[in-house]
Amino acid sequence: MAEAIELLPAGLAAAEAGVRDRRQARPPRHLADLDPAGRRAAVAELGQPEYRADQLSRHYFGRLTDDPAGMTDLPADVRAALGAALLPPLLTAERELECDAGTTRKTLWRAFDGAFVESVLMRYPDRVTMCVSSQAGCGMACPFCATGQAGLTRNLSTAEIVAQVFAGARAMAAGAVPGGPGRVSNVVFMGMGEPLANYRSVLAAVRRITDPAPAGLGISQRSVTVSTVGLVPAIRKLAAEGLSVRLAVSLHAPDDKLRDELVPVNRRWKVAEVLDAAWQYAASTGRRVSIEYAMIRNVNDQAWRADLLASLLAGGLAHVNLIPLNPTPGSRWTASDPAVAAEFLDRIAARGVPVTVRDTRGTEIDGACGQLAAASAPG
Repeated sequence: MAEAIELLPAGLAAAEAGVRDRRQARPPRHLADLDPAGRRAAVAELGQPEYRADQLSRHYFGRLTDDPAGMTDLPADVRAALGAALLPPLLTAERELECDAGTTRKTLWRAFDGAFVESVLMRYPDRVTMCVSSQAGCGMACPFCATGQAGLTRNLSTAEIVAQVFAGARAMAAGAVPGGPGRVSNVVFMGMGEPLANYRSVLAAVRRITDPAPAGLGISQRSVTVSTVGLVPAIRKLAAEGLSVRLAVSLHAPDDKLRDELVPVNRRWKVAEVLDAAWQYAASTGRRVSIEYAMIRNVNDQAWRADLLASLLAGGLAHVNLIPLNPTPGSRWTASDPAVAAEFLDRIAARGVPVTVRDTRGTEIDGACGQLAAASAPG
């Protein structure tokens, strides 16, 4: 936790420290919190042979089961004890909403301490994407974001992050999503929270998600995207990890004056610094950086801002992802006029910068991150 706090502006770090000090309980230890060596050590602490850890891992990561009663390769008299120690329940589904004929499924999870987090499963013809949360709430305070306005409750543990992907993978394997049985192919850290403010848990979760079964879920690193509002030291640190995950930078404005308002962390690390770190990441990994840009009516959608954004990105290994804003109830922020958004896209493309509009799913089920949690939080 201290490592993450050091990466935040002083005011936000103080706020996060305050949240941390007010909570005492931590999520129970889970198999997914541990690497294979850690699992073997944990099993040995329970007086069992180390190979029991490999058996548990095959069930959880390989067969997508967390019910010890069905693990018949374990002695009946140790199943309950091993399950209680290493497969405790972490997230309980509080609400589940569907749209797109059931192929988009949003789940509001309640953690052991009552904190709410959200995940979304989206099935497309060619892929299945899980959008996961890395924090309960968020401390970045972006004014147009429901999660940012709710504030930070706490960081999620590694296993709490993995559990969201596990739930989606199990639903797909069981054929519970229209289209028949399948598998989760992509994971995006674009749900609640700032992933790089929970660096240690997110990095470990990436490894659990991408390590081959039974060490992990076996999803390709190249199919994982980690987003950030621009925590420059953490971006540079991630570039040195030897991963091939994609980096997504939530830019939302090409000029510091506006970005200071839309993304308050910009007061610490300016646009030029954020892009410099992004180019370093691209150079280190060979992966194109995704530049996320929420289109907000009469705020950041002017033609001159499109031109400025294109000039900043031209020649760089980047792709612009324009996002029609999904407004939160009562917010003064709303999506750009479609004609304005189309011109914005055309002006970027004219400079040779790859640009697309994100397929926004789930608007009718409070699809923007944090909306469902905000609606469910005690008033």
